[in-house]
Amino acid sequence: MNLQRMPLVLIPIPPDFINSLRSARRVAVLTGAGVSAESGVPTFREAQTGLWAQFEPTDLATPQAFERDPQTVWEWYAWRRELVARAEPNPGHLALAALETSLNRRGAHFTLITQNVDGLHQRAGSQNVVELHGNLSQTKCSREDRVVESWPPTRRVPPPCPHCGALLRPDVVWFGEALPREALAAAERAANESDIFISVGTSGVVEPAASLPFAALEHGAIVVEINPEATPLTPLAAHVLTGPSGAVLPDLVKAVWPEG
Repeated sequence: MNLQRMPLVLIPIPPDFINSLRSARRVAVLTGAGVSAESGVPTFREAQTGLWAQFEPTDLATPQAFERDPQTVWEWYAWRRELVARAEPNPGHLALAALETSLNRRGAHFTLITQNVDGLHQRAGSQNVVELHGNLSQTKCSREDRVVESWPPTRRVPPPCPHCGALLRPDVVWFGEALPREALAAAERAANESDIFISVGTSGVVEPAASLPFAALEHGAIVVEINPEATPLTPLAAHVLTGPSGAVLPDLVKAVWPEG
């Protein structure tokens, strides 16, 4: 991982946290919209500009909206996909990938749990990623829920599933839908088994992800929060590193492993 792209160490990292991270055997990280925002990825509301400003979330991101007007929903997500494609991983993404590499080399296990759907963690080099809300770049069958990577050329919008003929849809979690069972189970397992749990760039109010750091606390983990603003987790965190993830995370990696 190219740490040369990261800024110099400016944010002090508590020495006891540095020692804990060096000796940790299982580390879990939860990331939210704040991490992606630093790459210029607009939030759902921020993306509702121009043509899309007239729509409410229930018009664009619910099963009912897709059933009522699948073409509009498909085109909205195609437009969002284009926005995300122009974004690049920021120093926070790169630092998390470097953290995973460093921990794995030392025999530790690392799990990155994300609420983001942009795939920037994978593009930065992260390997063990649990996507709680799906992935905007993927498409799945609206009937069978299977991911579909390709389909025959067609003028139909949305295109039909090549396996069963049902409409294809974005592979993201819409309002009113349950999170993918396997992803949620993996996230809960990582939180419960972690020695250190780090919450990054998330408001801590969107469930069920918001409960993960509290589950880690209950199981004895050292819980750390990295965020520009206070959240419901702040009073209970062992360490609170105030600031944007793109500044704090590179400092953290360099403080823990200054040799690179």
